[in-house]
Amino acid sequence: MGRRRQWHNGTGTLRITEASVPVPVSVEIAATYGPRRRGLLGRDGIKGAILLTPCNSVHTFRMRFTIDVAYLDEKLRVIDVHTIKPGRLGRPRFRARHVLEAEAGAMAEWGLRPGVQLTISG
Repeated sequence: MGRRRQWHNGTGTLRITEASVPVPVSVEIAATYGPRRRGLLGRDGIKGAILLTPCNSVHTFRMRFTIDVAYLDEKLRVIDVHTIKPGRLGRPRFRARHVLEAEAGAMAEWGLRPGVQLTISG
């Protein structure tokens, strides 16, 4: 049995391994309480995405814009994708270990859908 990856706050590059032309996406990694709690609050948008880890649910209270949310399992395979407007509470996904957030519409452009495998390099 392999060791689990130890995530750290910082930045990385997200790749969608099943895309016909894998376009790299910049990703912020929020792996400790403070950055996870802050997430996208107080921002007017995001270029790329933010990975909250560990995480299995999100909310958009006090957010300024609509977001796409992808729930990921421990191997970064997409479990579910939703678009959530400001002021909403997302339902927890108990199999999820990570949550990827981006501006609304971005994930459809990237081809994210349930079953798609992602990789993140730092």
